Amino acid sequence: QVHLVESGGGSVLAGGSLRLSCAVSGYTSGSVCMAWFRQAPGKEREGVACIWSYLTLGGTNYADSVKDRFTVSKDVAKNTLDLQMNNLKPEDTAMYSCAARYCGGLQHCFDQQGFGAWGQGTQVTVSS
Repeated sequence: QVHLVESGGGSVLAGGSLRLSCAVSGYTSGSVCMAWFRQAPGKEREGVACIWSYLTLGGTNYADSVKDRFTVSKDVAKNTLDLQMNNLKPEDTAMYSCAARYCGGLQHCFDQQGFGAWGQGTQVTVSS
């Protein structure tokens, strides 16, 4: 059974940095998408960053709003999915959740309905 647990959220001033981590258990290696989503109050949940692998291919994908500021990575030894967030803005304030699914490539990165495993979320608050 897949289990995801996020950590690392908190409150920072605009321009600051935070690092989120998602501990993953229960997923075997293979064609997998692992992603970070976020949901701000009154807004729909949106995909933020994703690492995907399909057969021998793989890569990352980012929402336009976070490109060049956020970096997603996997720590294979620790079995975590991490999100380094730099130059944070007030509009980054949201509940951040990690999610995982078996996938067929980049096109599934932010396809929320296909993600069957979700963490409980961690709050990120950025003040100006």
